[in-house]
Amino acid sequence: MSLLITDECINCDVCEPECPNGAISQGDEIYVIDPNLCTECVGHYDTPQCVEVCPVDCIPLDPNNQETHDELMIKYHKING
Repeated sequence: MSLLITDECINCDVCEPECPNGAISQGDEIYVIDPNLCTECVGHYDTPQCVEVCPVDCIPLDPNNQETHDELMIKYHKING
């Protein structure tokens, strides 16, 4: 499952540099997560790093992009070789 940044985002800029896959970028109004690049940090870390650093707790799981741990690991290998 990919993660999602909600409209509670305050554009504090702490999540973007923490993403090892480059899935987070500045959107029109708030930061956004590309579900094609988000692996919830599977393959890199034990927990999603953006969630760890977010001061307003606005990065939940995206119910529209559900993936298993195995699917996230496959995506990780595709992205990182």
